[in-house]
Amino acid sequence: MRSIQLFIATSLDGYIARTSGDVDWLFTDQDYGYTEFFEQVDTVLMGRKTYEQVLGFGEYPYHGKKGYVFSKTQQQQQDENVEFVSADWVNFLNQLRRAQGQNIWLVGGSELIRFCFQHGFVDELILSIHPIILGNGIPLIAHDPALETLLKLQHTKTYETGLLQVTYAIQKQVEK
Repeated sequence: MRSIQLFIATSLDGYIARTSGDVDWLFTDQDYGYTEFFEQVDTVLMGRKTYEQVLGFGEYPYHGKKGYVFSKTQQQQQDENVEFVSADWVNFLNQLRRAQGQNIWLVGGSELIRFCFQHGFVDELILSIHPIILGNGIPLIAHDPALETLLKLQHTKTYETGLLQVTYAIQKQVEK
């Protein structure tokens, strides 16, 4: 079965973007393991708002990867970059995980991340924690007290810039 990996940057206080969606605070001075990670995936998953934000950066950054955008409101079938998934997300993700291929990258945003945690689809979490406190913004995972999940530390890496990258395996969701 294919692994779904959440590879994402966050502020120290747990935000993946400013409230506006802006990520101007992210370090771009070096690779931070991105190229190696990107070579190990052949599929990217993202929510509609994240996709729209990515398109605002200029050229679509995930060429060569199969892309899926999850949206409850947008019924479009596909565009030049991605296919849209608007119904039966659980069945779609189960089939995708069983299909042949490399790892699957869960790009974001927080609503799709919450959904994937709710249904046990995240296998690994790779967090690049930037040394900044934003105080407000879009949270890593949309609030849901039922998502309490045990993680197992796999790897840590520190960078001279102060960025800390931690990799966790998902152990299990805590039953309440």
